[in-house]
Amino acid sequence: MKAVAYSIKPYEKEYLAKANQKKHDITLISNPLSIETVIFSEGKDSVIVSPNDCVSADVIKKLAGYGIKYIVTRSTGTDHIDEGAAEKYGIKLSNVPSYSPQATAEHAVAMAFALDRKLVMADRHSHVFDFRNDNLIGFNFFGKTVGVIGLGNTGQAVARIFNGIGCKILGYDVSFPEHTAYIQQSSLEDLLTFSDIISLHVPLTDATRHIIHRDTLDQMKNGVMLINTSRGALINTKHLVEALQNGKIGYLGLDVYEYEKGLFFESHESEGTKDTLIKELLLFPNVLITPHQAYLTRESLQEIAFQTVKNLDQWQMNKYLGNDNIFADGYKRIDVNQTLNDK
Repeated sequence: MKAVAYSIKPYEKEYLAKANQKKHDITLISNPLSIETVIFSEGKDSVIVSPNDCVSADVIKKLAGYGIKYIVTRSTGTDHIDEGAAEKYGIKLSNVPSYSPQATAEHAVAMAFALDRKLVMADRHSHVFDFRNDNLIGFNFFGKTVGVIGLGNTGQAVARIFNGIGCKILGYDVSFPEHTAYIQQSSLEDLLTFSDIISLHVPLTDATRHIIHRDTLDQMKNGVMLINTSRGALINTKHLVEALQNGKIGYLGLDVYEYEKGLFFESHESEGTKDTLIKELLLFPNVLITPHQAYLTRESLQEIAFQTVKNLDQWQMNKYLGNDNIFADGYKRIDVNQTLNDK
């Protein structure tokens, strides 16, 4: 099968080559998919995209005009793809159902530890030979209550880590998983009210967009720690700034950002950024922002590459079941009206 992979970073190439084993003719380009770059798909059967690509209705129409039959996304989430347009033009879709949930879970916990013990500040001070302990007081996680919103693979992995260091775990999901005795099932309201640390692990849907906003922030403890490694638009960022200003949020860790498209995954050092909202966030000493890197481990990259190539394999062998919410390898997309988890 002939494919073009957009938004390829240098570190992805070896993993895709290892997974592909020259089975498919895959052209790797660093350009993101857009109206201007659709032309690179000419003569291909499939496009391979990332969450940073624009897979809008207009783009899909042009892809169809070039004869594209398949869109593969190197992600679990598909909110960057206009699925209705894909169906209209007969283009089939696939995603990566799951890849190393431990990677994202460990990053979420690492952010929590770094924020609590002010590791970034301490490291900065050490580099200028300032070894004072002033303003570096943290707290023990042992005995604290951690609220996990979304109990798919990643949410459960986060809960296991925090449980292992002696935290009480409250979990909210409209489809609560079995075999999770270490998680106390909670309503969203109770989780927000009683948690010292809150970690988000849900996909972005109409139901979850801005699940954290002014009213839900008001329900949280003063000085709460909030971690988001899922999707930026789960949080109303303007309301978040207000909560930082009034002390409601005591610690904030973001690996994703509501307006990250066109900003994350690239360097803007020479040009600065016109995004005044993220500039405002970065002024707070109790905010830690990482550039959508929670997934970025060797294990995740290999699994993403393997599943991407496997999807191409199945299409080539006519084993793909079509645009009826059944994805390659038998993965069925979850109806988000019935569950919030991120399986």
